[in-house]
Amino acid sequence: MVPAHNEKADLPACLRAVLTAGLCAPIPVSVVVVLDSSDDDSADLAGRYGPDVHFVSVDAHNVGAARAVGFGYGRSLCRDDEECWYATTDADSRVDPGWLIHQLELGADMVLGVVRVAHWRLQPADVANRYVQAYEADTPDNDGEHPHIHGANMGFSARAYWRVGGFRALATGEDVDLVERFEAAGYRIHRDTELSVLTSARTEGRAPNGFAHYLSELGRSAAGDCV
Repeated sequence: MVPAHNEKADLPACLRAVLTAGLCAPIPVSVVVVLDSSDDDSADLAGRYGPDVHFVSVDAHNVGAARAVGFGYGRSLCRDDEECWYATTDADSRVDPGWLIHQLELGADMVLGVVRVAHWRLQPADVANRYVQAYEADTPDNDGEHPHIHGANMGFSARAYWRVGGFRALATGEDVDLVERFEAAGYRIHRDTELSVLTSARTEGRAPNGFAHYLSELGRSAAGDCV
């Protein structure tokens, strides 16, 4: 499932990557793109990627609501929650070919991956250095576990997702909120450093306090050190 707000430039690469991951998976895969308040002609992409890619339009201005709508639509494509696996990424991200099959092989109720930045051309060098240092410091290399939560790289069983109530209509932090409810319900969560997604380091984010906001905070912190 891919939420998108004015992402026509990035969606093609995202969808090609997701479809490649789908071809590598041992089960049928459907892709749902939720265009949330998009006015950049992203809807023109509908129909270009075959019958298994579904475009849905909403006017929510809310990434949590967009993800919720996407999985609600996805539920209509899967007859049995017990047999379905859900995964979500972002429109400015590209998953690896083994993205889905890796999640399915783990046998967990939820799988949380990490992100790697495609390039840093839009960000100052200090931001890139601070990000890499902070991210690697929080990512142990001894057991494959990590503390990160990214809506751009997560998957979970449909059964567990619906039992905890699904994504909430939060403008930001919808991914963290969902993970907390999985944890409270006692579901098995696997955090995997080998499950990695390529994402952008853009300066203008689509969600308040999202990844772009985090990078801008690093930039302000770096500027403060120079005063």
